[in-house]
This record gives sequence, C-alpha cells and structure tokens, in this order.
Amino acid sequence: MRRIRPRRSPAIPLLIAVWAGAAGVVWLWWSNTPSIADDKGRILNAGRITGLLAGYLMALVVLQMARVPALERRVGSDRVARWHAMSGRYMLCLVLAHIGLTMYGYALQANTGVVQQTVDSVKTLPDMGKAAIGTGLLLFIGLISVGGLRKRIPYDTWYHIHLLTYVSVYLSFWHQLSTGNDFAVEPTATTAWYALYGTVTALVIWYRVITPVRLNLRHRMQVEEVVEEAPGIVSVLISGKRLHRIGAEPGQFFRWRFMAPGMRLSSHPYSLSAAPRPGLLRITVKALGDHSTALKGLKRGTRVWAEGPYGALTASRRSQGKVLLMAGGVGITPMRALFETLPAERGDLTLLYRANSTQDLALWDELSAIADERGARLMYAVNSPDGERPDINPETLRQKLPDIDDHDVFLCGPPGFAEGAYTALRGAGVPARRIHHESFEL
Repeated sequence: MRRIRPRRSPAIPLLIAVWAGAAGVVWLWWSNTPSIADDKGRILNAGRITGLLAGYLMALVVLQMARVPALERRVGSDRVARWHAMSGRYMLCLVLAHIGLTMYGYALQANTGVVQQTVDSVKTLPDMGKAAIGTGLLLFIGLISVGGLRKRIPYDTWYHIHLLTYVSVYLSFWHQLSTGNDFAVEPTATTAWYALYGTVTALVIWYRVITPVRLNLRHRMQVEEVVEEAPGIVSVLISGKRLHRIGAEPGQFFRWRFMAPGMRLSSHPYSLSAAPRPGLLRITVKALGDHSTALKGLKRGTRVWAEGPYGALTASRRSQGKVLLMAGGVGITPMRALFETLPAERGDLTLLYRANSTQDLALWDELSAIADERGARLMYAVNSPDGERPDINPETLRQKLPDIDDHDVFLCGPPGFAEGAYTALRGAGVPARRIHHESFEL
C-alpha cells in the first residue's frame, strides 16, 4: 500500500516553547525571592508569582488571537481557539488570585481591610487605575464567554466585545513594570517582557491588519453570482484578480465580510466548496442564522472583504494511500473541495455524505460527476421516510469499507455528527492520529 509522509505538526514544539517560557517566569520569581519567614511574606510572594504567570498568559492569549499562519493553517483554527479559551480561563484565575493574594498581603502589612487596601492601591500606586479598568474588562469578557451566556449573545455582538481584550491587555501591561519588584531589580527581565509583548503586538498588527488589507487590495473580490443548491443552501461565487495565487488549499476557509446593507460589520468563517480558480472562489452555506440567511440576497458586484486562508484540514494531513471523507450536512463544503483535488488512485477515495433527506444532499450532481471521473466511491446516508436516522457505527463502517483501519479519514459536520462519527471510526479500528477533523463557529 502506498504511504505518504504527512507534514509534521508544530503543536508539540509550540507547547514545549510555551512551557519553557512559563519555566523562565518561575525562575525569575524564584531567583528574586528571598527566604520567607512569615505568613505575610508567603502571601505576597504567592501574589507575585500568580501575577507574573498571569502577565505571561496575557501575551499568549493575544498571540492566539493574532491568526498567525503557522498556527491557523497547520495546528488548526479550532485547536488554536480551544487553546485561546483555555488560556483565557487560566489567565483570569491567575489574575483574580494575584489581586486577592496581593491585596490581602498588603492589608496584613498595613493592618487594614482588604477592600480599603485595594482602593488605596488603585489611587496611589503607579498605573493601577489603568490596571483596574483593564481587569474589569477582562472579567466582563470572560463572563460573556461562559458557555450558557455565550450562546444567548449574537455572534457579531460577542465578537466585537471580545476585541476589547486588546484594550484590557494594554491597560493592564504598564503596572506590571511600574509596580513589579522583579522588573525593578532585573533590567534583563524588563527587556524580555517588552520583547514578548512587542513581538505579540507586531504579529497582531501584521496578520490582523496589514495582511488582510494587502490581500483585499491585491485581489479586489466581489460577488459574481448566488446559486441555490438545495433548500436553505446557497453557493456564493466570488470573482477577483489572480485568485489562484491567494494561497488557499482545498479544505480551508476564509472569514468573509460582504459590503451589503446590514452585513458590513459581520465577519463569518465559511469553507471553500471548490478548488480556487484563477478568477473565482466559491463558498456554499446553509442558512443557520441571520448572516448566513442573508447571503441569498447578495447582489452581483457586492464588494467582498476576506481574511485568510485558515484551517488545517488539507491534503497535507494524510499519511495513507486510502482516504475516507465523511461529511454531515453543510460540512460537505470542504469535503467537496477535497473530493475533487485530493491525490488518490482509482478506488482509493471514498466520500460518505450524511443528510436529513435526499433533497438536502447539496452539490450531489457535482459529487457524482467527480466520482465518475476519478473512479471514487460516493455513498450517502439519509433519514428513512418516517424520520429514523441511519446508524453509523463500527459495524456498518466495516461493512462498507472492510479495510477502513488502513484509511485516513477527513471529517466535517455538526458537533453531534462529528462526535458520533469519531466514536464509530475509533470503534472500527481507525487510529486517532488518522482522523482529521476541524470545526469552527458559523
């Protein structure tokens, strides 16, 4: 069987670098910590280390928002988003611990109450007023990002509020240097802290501002046509200059902003549903919210602003000669692009498409034509007339593909479908390292 060497993932080296940075922060604290003789000293030094680690995590949280290609395209946007959410939670916990421990320690020294000591510190210590505002913003952002509350807030509202993270980090940065004992006694540490935050700031400006501006000025995209593919599903054809040089691969997505009334402030991620052509890109979208529903009303010539490409669900992930593509619902969009372009010998490529009914099988005619041309297998699973869902389990997968454990699997679809398919694939003997899945919020 032909084996393909996959591109090495940078996740492990990146994690090693992150932990090395955290170890450096701990070493800075340890090297500047004298012997501690009483409880007050222990509390204050605990406040110091939690503050240093919180400041380090702040930089990482912003870095994970910078959309650096090495992260977005190789590690995967969904994985980076999970890292960002996890880092944000730890950061908030450390910030609260830092504030509580430090103010309690100061209160013990001054023989006053914690609340009064906090008010006095904000009024008198350098840059503490800005830090208090920044901390308030961080807590507010963390609150609206909690699962239950997050789902009740419109995506665009949450997204724009979330951008206040940059403001909160900027306001919180300065007191770290002006009141931090470690930076007062270690000029090298101050230089390193400026370098860390300066590098992260430069990456944010480059990849979130300059790169998108260059891309859109160079390619000048606009809506060419809107085509209804199935009930509630439309394809948007986007024309522009030299779009084949945009650097996108099948399986990737862009964040799209359409300059139409009511849509200019909204930026949403949609996958390419066909390989990029010299003058044309295509996305296929199911109406699941206000933004996706409004796409069917786009007029030809509407200007388009795009950011990307992002995503790691590309051919570089494969390691086997045989490939199974599994799509659920509108998850067919990146799978359709891969089905058309993924290098494979005749008979080595299979696509399984899950939908509620045959009417919901978007792009089916195209998929059939691709299967005929490439000698690939195309299968679908839809609900029965009485609404019963087909059971995709290890047994049915092995019946369809007896050698499924020798396949790479690319998986895309709603969370419920993806979780069930992943469990079935693992039960059928497919190693976890060969199941490639990426999800992003619509």
